[in-house]
Amino acid sequence: MRSKSLRWKTAAALGALLFALNIGSVAAQPAKAPSAPEKAEFVPESGQPGKDVVWVPTAQGLVNKLLDMARLTASDIHYDLGSGDGRTVITAAKRGARAYGIEYNPDMVALSRRNAAKEGVSERATFEQADIFQSDFSRATVITLFLLPSLNVKLRPTILNMKAGTRVAANSFDMGDWKPDQTARVEGDCQSWCTAYLWIVPAKVGGSWKSGNGELTLKQEYQVITGTLGSSDKTLAISNGKLDGERISFSVGSVQYSGRVNGDVIEGISTTGATKSPWNATRGK
Repeated sequence: MRSKSLRWKTAAALGALLFALNIGSVAAQPAKAPSAPEKAEFVPESGQPGKDVVWVPTAQGLVNKLLDMARLTASDIHYDLGSGDGRTVITAAKRGARAYGIEYNPDMVALSRRNAAKEGVSERATFEQADIFQSDFSRATVITLFLLPSLNVKLRPTILNMKAGTRVAANSFDMGDWKPDQTARVEGDCQSWCTAYLWIVPAKVGGSWKSGNGELTLKQEYQVITGTLGSSDKTLAISNGKLDGERISFSVGSVQYSGRVNGDVIEGISTTGATKSPWNATRGK
């Protein structure tokens, strides 16, 4: 009986020693710091302040209308200035265009990239955190905007120096005295800010041109042109003068002129009744 008791006491003592050692080992380990709470995913709120304007989402119906008016195709390079949550850029990318958004708010940029990934257009939709007034968007063939009129006017000189034919579509706000080429209203899902404007950057044609019909003198105010055509003994005023990007048209008396501006040369057709004749003009040096 004594040997059994001794063995039991020895085993109990050994167990107590191991337990004590294990407790000591656990106590010696540094306590784990509590994990930081995950940052909530950014969700924009209509009316939230931004650098130059508050953010208000554009209704999808109006986004579609802006891109329809701009005749956006897969061959276009599209820039959205102040791209917000990215919906206009993503829609353009879905239509096959190479689309870019410039947005000052980094949270909006991150949200736009997530939205583009969800829609499967990340390869064609690119978002940059930048100031639109410090950015180069000169290669755009289509520009979209939802900015205040004062900001549109501030951008206007840059836009007017872009390639003739560049299409500019804006939500609700105009370009001051540069009148739009088209205006449209959208209903359906659009409850506010539902007017779409379109401008087409006109070629620069102001000045004197030499033509087979005499000297053509043009005065240009955006896409509207006035002036005269003639020689020293007879000069007539032109009427209905209009530019549509590189395309020019005007009338002189009963003759209608139409053509395309290519730098310092205009080539086109003059029409008198049923008679059509080639017509061209070269800018005076």
